[in-house]
Amino acid sequence: MSAAYQQAPSREDFAALLEESFRTNEISEGSVVKGKVVAIEKDVAVIDIGAKTEGRVALKEFAGPNRDQTINVGDEVEVYVERIENALGEAVISRDKARREESWVKLEKAFEAQERVNGVIFNQVKGGYTVDLDGAVAFLPRSQVDIRPVRDVTPLMGVAQPFQILKMDRRRGNIVVSRRTVLEESRAEQRSELVANLEEGQVIDGVVKNITEYGAFVDLGGIDGLLHVTDMAWRRVNHPSEVVTIGQTVKVKIIKINHETHRISLGIKQLLADPWEGIAARYPVGAKLKGRVTNITDYGAFVELEPGIEGLIHVSEMSWTKKNVHPGKIISTSQEVEVVILEVDQVKRRISLGLKQTLQNPWEAFAEKHPVGSEVEGEVKNKTEFGLFIGLENDVDGMVHLSDLDWNRPGEQVIDDFKKGDMVRAQVLDVDVEKERISLGIKQLGGDPFAEAGEIKKGQIVTCEILEVKDGGLEVKIVDTDLTTFIKRNELARDRGDQRPERFATGEKLDARVTQFDRKARRVTVSVKALEVAEEKEAMAQYGSADSGASLGDILGAALKAKDKK
Repeated sequence: MSAAYQQAPSREDFAALLEESFRTNEISEGSVVKGKVVAIEKDVAVIDIGAKTEGRVALKEFAGPNRDQTINVGDEVEVYVERIENALGEAVISRDKARREESWVKLEKAFEAQERVNGVIFNQVKGGYTVDLDGAVAFLPRSQVDIRPVRDVTPLMGVAQPFQILKMDRRRGNIVVSRRTVLEESRAEQRSELVANLEEGQVIDGVVKNITEYGAFVDLGGIDGLLHVTDMAWRRVNHPSEVVTIGQTVKVKIIKINHETHRISLGIKQLLADPWEGIAARYPVGAKLKGRVTNITDYGAFVELEPGIEGLIHVSEMSWTKKNVHPGKIISTSQEVEVVILEVDQVKRRISLGLKQTLQNPWEAFAEKHPVGSEVEGEVKNKTEFGLFIGLENDVDGMVHLSDLDWNRPGEQVIDDFKKGDMVRAQVLDVDVEKERISLGIKQLGGDPFAEAGEIKKGQIVTCEILEVKDGGLEVKIVDTDLTTFIKRNELARDRGDQRPERFATGEKLDARVTQFDRKARRVTVSVKALEVAEEKEAMAQYGSADSGASLGDILGAALKAKDKK
């Protein structure tokens, strides 16, 4: 047999060569292929990827976070073919890129299915951390590390744990992941499971986890419940720290469970007897008792009658006389006060208290001591457009209306004679205890001049004393009475030339004729002019006649002489 024949390949050898040829043709740049480690030289591994093509991969590419870097001859590995042959005749391959390509395929599927992926935090960068997702590097923002801010991430680094992919862009090679989302979902699942095992009305032990202004959060074994300050005790609690402390184990009752939001409301006072039961029997209306002021507001003050029972003294029930005064100026917090029960509402859990009712109504006391018609003395507290307010005993005020200042002069004029601080005497005209009003009169201290004037009639001639000379006329007083009136300028004489007030002087007396006297309307007017006219008519009738031939001057002269003789 010739040498050439002996060297010809057999059918089996040809088939193997053909298969190898096909396999060689399948290898292309940019693909991931399987290769076998044929040698390890210092810090590189020599890998045969087929068709007698070998490449070299640095051993460090086989290492990584949470991965074993041990590799041995004969191991089969996947590598990424960058170039099939370089200048040295070797393939340019990469283990890192192969792993990255493989990871991207898996990660895209997980992202589409919204599934969690496993990774390892291995480095800190600006704004967050880098995570190895089995070859692919993702960014973990600082805000997505945990549900609450984490100061030290060291315990989390190098530990395999699940993440949720928030965003990925293969073209840019960007992947953003979240650990917080995973924790929130896990927490929600745990909360749902824990809430499902709880029931309203259940009594359970918990540990106080946090205290706020409005209550305390209690850990019930993996889920928190809120113990509101109003449910800590039946009494008023100003701050939760008065009842509980952080770390304290407390027995609480589940008041309400919201299965949608997983919010749980807790209570301690619900485990104690309700002090409002039978409250009406213990605190009958009208009862007088003592309590401690716990809180003061603009509208009143709260008084604790017993632990868990408080009543309100409304500002209107604070004082008989101090109106529109802040309650804090009448009583103070922690002060012990005596109060009267005014009303009890067990359904609304309200008790109305009175502070002023512990003292006698000052208007009742005044009415008893000063009946109508009696005389009192007080200080002018205020002047208004309708009268004077006089300060009386026990801080009550009485009012003198303008019409009760003077019998003769208008009140608008008389009130100017008074000023604040003046001490005045007055007569009690009326006391209305219910409306808290006392009516006083100053003019009533003197007799009513109209009542004492006797039988003055219209047309009567009276003598008047001049009290004051004014430009417009004369202020006069009718002699032998207390009646005063004003004679206008045009009523001072019949003749216009004699209608001059300056002709008269204060203290002089003159005669005038009553032109109006209305006792009911309290009005009297007199006129000198009317008197002269009347006398003239009388003289004409007495001394003159149409055919006597006497002049008007002669008649008046004769009348005056006759009058002087009288």
